[in-house]
Amino acid sequence: MEEKANTALHLMRDAIRDFSPVALASSLSAEDMVLLDLIARSKLDIGVFTLDTGRLPQETYDLLQMAQSRYRPVRIEIFAPQHEDVENYVATHGPNGFYESVELRQSCCQVRKVKPLKRALAGKGAWITGQRRAHSMGRSTIALQEWDAANNMQKFNPLADWSDEDLAAYVKKHDVPVNILHKRGYPSIGCAPCTRAVAPGEDIRAGRWWWESQEFNECGLHPRKVANG
Repeated sequence: MEEKANTALHLMRDAIRDFSPVALASSLSAEDMVLLDLIARSKLDIGVFTLDTGRLPQETYDLLQMAQSRYRPVRIEIFAPQHEDVENYVATHGPNGFYESVELRQSCCQVRKVKPLKRALAGKGAWITGQRRAHSMGRSTIALQEWDAANNMQKFNPLADWSDEDLAAYVKKHDVPVNILHKRGYPSIGCAPCTRAVAPGEDIRAGRWWWESQEFNECGLHPRKVANG
């Protein structure tokens, strides 16, 4: 685990050297909390931001508050959707229209996640994510460094090859705060209406948009067709 932590740090330092300014997109997942801890512990010149969709679980907001205090002076910048976009969506489709079709769910993700991400990444040379190959079959080929065609920049996934055991070991050793929902059967946490606990043996992403086919099981932040960089 320590060797992998050092490899992750080396990769992030490479990103700073070659593509600064660089930012970590944190969903406040356990992976992103580990990356935040590495950034703060090593005083890396990497900005950190999170997307507040307006429909996150209270437990996620509690963790955000804790992280802002724990990792000060690292600043976690918060990006929210444009209120006009949310108002238009709700007026047209209702507050829970995303349950009605894949298209309406993806449209909601576009308003609440993808468009705020574009604003957060404006002016950046590269971004960092906590994606791991172990998350799902759809992410099994994630590279440590990729060309993100959707955002026209490099994307780094420093924990791509970390196992669940690696992640748990780092969290325990460094007392990294994580979302309490992880202990309640939520390995992957998004918006409250779109996230449920998973049963033993289920895919780690099975609790996300569970009413849809697994082939659609992404929000648009990480398009699957990404070329190696």
